[in-house]
Amino acid sequence: MASSWSRRVVDRTSPLEPQVRDGVSGCDCRFRDATGGSRREPSRLQDSCRRDTTAPSVSVPQTSLVTHLHLVTIVVDEYDPAIRFFVDVLGFELLDDSPSLTNDGRPKRWVVVRPPGAETGILLARADGPDQERVVGDQVSGRVGFFLRVDDFEPAYERLLAAGVAFVRLPRDEAYGRVAVFTDIAGNHWDLLGPA
Repeated sequence: MASSWSRRVVDRTSPLEPQVRDGVSGCDCRFRDATGGSRREPSRLQDSCRRDTTAPSVSVPQTSLVTHLHLVTIVVDEYDPAIRFFVDVLGFELLDDSPSLTNDGRPKRWVVVRPPGAETGILLARADGPDQERVVGDQVSGRVGFFLRVDDFEPAYERLLAAGVAFVRLPRDEAYGRVAVFTDIAGNHWDLLGPA
């Protein structure tokens, strides 16, 4: 069932006070109007997008300082089996595997893998303690949390099957392409995505 409320986003293109545009994904927030007063947009505020209504308006430049998402972390039981899975099975590159230290000085490794040619890498982090051990394989509570795009779906799917990758949902066609869901070595769910 579709939500009956619409989200609003601040229009930061104006050097003046932020304006609200309807029909665009974003957040519902409290905004200052040109007279310095504030008005509340429809509620349903999310904690992550609450704004300080006392802060002065700031003109945001058109270009962002953010260029790309650099790393995401997947918590794993052990480094070496995870490296073998991502490099040997999925075909990722091993960018870094170097000694490091935990915040309290214990040895660990800094292990980064990524698909060939991609900018975003995955930091493979060995679980450190009971809290992290509990999230291995369940970092997104059973949802698909990672999406691997391939140029040619069928050969990639067949190669992963032959390598023993467990698929939990068989290939199907969707409006956005061909998709199947598999689990990584830790048990996290991934979409294998390709053109239809």
